[in-house]
Amino acid sequence: MSDGNGSARDREYDDVIDAIAEGEGYYLECTEGHGSLPPRRLCPECGDDDLRKSPLPDTGSVDTYTETEVPAPAFADDAPYILAIADFGPVRLTGQVPGVDPESISVGDRVTVTTAKSKTTGERLLAFRKR
Repeated sequence: MSDGNGSARDREYDDVIDAIAEGEGYYLECTEGHGSLPPRRLCPECGDDDLRKSPLPDTGSVDTYTETEVPAPAFADDAPYILAIADFGPVRLTGQVPGVDPESISVGDRVTVTTAKSKTTGERLLAFRKR
């Protein structure tokens, strides 16, 4: 699908980004309690097709991070940037950590999830803010 400007669009991903931007982030949970992020039709752990929206926890903790200095072309104007994976209980999210000195972030830091705009494309992306 295209937005008419040549950008690929994913309605379900955009819905998640919208919800996070509005402070109402969610993930999908199956009847066995496994969490995953949309878009999904089946639970990736057990194959359950009964998925329902559950509120995303308010805070998570940084599991790992890296500073990207030589990015893919789609993020050329964003570099250098920090990319982190954060554990939010039932799900793990990947996002940028904008405006943070690489020396000031550590594994275990508490973060909240929000959105930011790519300086390269102007598209929204997942981002974390330190608490």
